[in-house]
Amino acid sequence: MLVRDAMSSVVLTIGPTHTLRQAAALMSARKVGAAVVHDPDAGGIGILTERDILNSVGLGQDPDAERAHAHTTTDVVFAAPAWTLEEAAAAMAHGGFRHLIVLDGGEPTGVVSVRDIIRCWAPARQKVPA
Repeated sequence: MLVRDAMSSVVLTIGPTHTLRQAAALMSARKVGAAVVHDPDAGGIGILTERDILNSVGLGQDPDAERAHAHTTTDVVFAAPAWTLEEAAAAMAHGGFRHLIVLDGGEPTGVVSVRDIIRCWAPARQKVPA
């Protein structure tokens, strides 16, 4: 199975000046665990994850004052739609992260998460009679 088969095509893109609260609200509304941060001034694409927001709040930082750019990972590993799920899982395990931005033609077309991969690999649940 390939990344294109597992990825979410719901790509939430935010700007670097979004507050962490704004990012969290958008992520929650879209039911995604990561946002692509497009910062033309910094020269590229980064990712802000639920873990980044959690770490900031855990440090006592104000989510209404903290901006996405201060918590964005810019050293991003990107996946291609034609990668196998094994390649994606290996990249995640090697890098210690749970989300990969999927690029096609240099543009973000999806995000694949550990949850997406598990969903594809896990056998279908069968109902157990009561």
